[in-house]
Amino acid sequence: MRFLILTCASVVCLSPFLSAQGTYEFLRNDVGARAAALNGSFVSMTDDPNLLFYNPGALPTLSRTKGSLNYFKHLLDVNAGSISYAQTLEGIGTIAGGLMFVDYGSFTETDASMNIVGEFGARDLALVAGIGMEVEENLFAGVSLKGIYSSIAGYRSGALAADLGMLYQIPEEMITIGVAVLNIGSQLNAYATTREALPLDVRIGITKRPEHLPVYLNLNFHKLNEPHSNLFHRFRSFTMGTEFLMSDAVRLRIGYNNEKRRELKIGTGPGLAGFSLGGGILYQDYLIDYAYNSYGKIGGMHRISITTNL
Repeated sequence: MRFLILTCASVVCLSPFLSAQGTYEFLRNDVGARAAALNGSFVSMTDDPNLLFYNPGALPTLSRTKGSLNYFKHLLDVNAGSISYAQTLEGIGTIAGGLMFVDYGSFTETDASMNIVGEFGARDLALVAGIGMEVEENLFAGVSLKGIYSSIAGYRSGALAADLGMLYQIPEEMITIGVAVLNIGSQLNAYATTREALPLDVRIGITKRPEHLPVYLNLNFHKLNEPHSNLFHRFRSFTMGTEFLMSDAVRLRIGYNNEKRRELKIGTGPGLAGFSLGGGILYQDYLIDYAYNSYGKIGGMHRISITTNL
């Protein structure tokens, strides 16, 4: 436990010296309806193949081989989705692979005189492979590698990145603590001559299941690496999520994103911006999840996922 506390403290202290912001913002998108319904409070969750995208150190908590197929309808005509697969190899650890993509649709192409000359598209894609293993009792660590590709109107850019993660479980308290550093890397080739950093993200999360209550309570801090003049402002990018275990087959979820609620305030108030809700139904070996994330007056996003034991 002292080792984990020291690790978390080191991440918070060193994070201002890590580069922040970047060009591939799609890497910040939530993956899977379960995680999206919790508004990204997923760093310290367990037993889900989509943990590959949040904390590779949590992969060893997988109860069995699983695969997940995810789709979400973004604002306007933007479509996105992902696929993931994870299994445990005895004597090695838990390996996982997946991809996430965003298709921004078609745009009208014009010349300098605004004459229409055709159409062009824009797409983003990331291929991910990772592994997690048990370091000692109740302590897990993992790493994943990402190959990233982006294109727009005939221009292309590629990047290579890595994710690092740790997970510590306290069974007697029913508490799980997760730490992840996502998108450590750089572009291999830039758009034209402009080089940009990847969206590095340092996250810390805690999950608690109260005794005798069928619920998981989550609190995650995001973007701890981004500099602020005030130390406490660095903790304003937090999310909270609650998963209610209604029965063995039904789960309900609700989430809150503090950063989105602050940024999406339009006019007199943000409305329901920053809030999310969803649920899941287990049918035979298939878990069907749904999530809705509100962007206030701008609109909302719908997600659906299918996860199955393989």
